[in-house]
Amino acid sequence: MATIHVDIVSAEGEIFSGEAAMVFAPAAMGDIGIAPRHAPLLTTLRPGEVRVQTPTGEEQFFYVSGGAIEIQPHLITVLADTALRAKDIDEAAALQAKQRAEEALRDRTGAVELAEAQAELARAAAQIKAIEKLRKIRK
Repeated sequence: MATIHVDIVSAEGEIFSGEAAMVFAPAAMGDIGIAPRHAPLLTTLRPGEVRVQTPTGEEQFFYVSGGAIEIQPHLITVLADTALRAKDIDEAAALQAKQRAEEALRDRTGAVELAEAQAELARAAAQIKAIEKLRKIRK
């Protein structure tokens, strides 16, 4: 079976390094699926879930708050602003962040505050979605 090496890195350090049969990522213009020998690509990421399917069929889930992904035929590098294993996400903190962002959207006073609140809401929603997806898989 053909594989592709995957490195997921954030400012805090390396989150994952290993072989994959397939990788799914939240690219800026839509979700992408990456198989071994994929054409080279460099694009930005939006907040969301990176899913790595290992050669054994196991799936690993990661949350990224944004960043970039570089794809080469035999290597994928995810450079994330923030990256967490889905199982390590603090659900209570994500729900509080979502609530704060929704309140900020209601109380917005300027364009900058609106943009910051929308970005925070997108990050919190992506974290909550990753938690919910992981919960479904464990059942």
